[in-house]
Amino acid sequence: MTKALLMTVTDWWESQPERPEVSKVHLVVGRFTCVEPVSLQFAYEVQTRGTFLENTELVIRETPLIAFCHSCEQEYSPEIGLQYACPDCKAPMDDIRSGRELKIDRIEYCTDSEQTYAPNR
Repeated sequence: MTKALLMTVTDWWESQPERPEVSKVHLVVGRFTCVEPVSLQFAYEVQTRGTFLENTELVIRETPLIAFCHSCEQEYSPEIGLQYACPDCKAPMDDIRSGRELKIDRIEYCTDSEQTYAPNR
């Protein structure tokens, strides 16, 4: 996961006419992705040593697991690892509305002493 993240950011950085100074990489990570933010932070710090991303901040925003029950016509938040059925009618979870996201949201960087944001690609 971290390697793919670094390859994506590196590809973006190398495509820039002026190689900007990256300060932060913002990620959106859903709770249902099985990605542990603490482990991701650690791997990012280790794998960016000696690169242009060394000393950059990895900012992770977690999104909750939210499902929708078509029988009850309501959203609910299943407890991960315990039960994924609707708490009211016990219908199996089949419509996940949030929680599977895993993407770069934006990159903060500086060019000519001006801070800029690269939106998600």
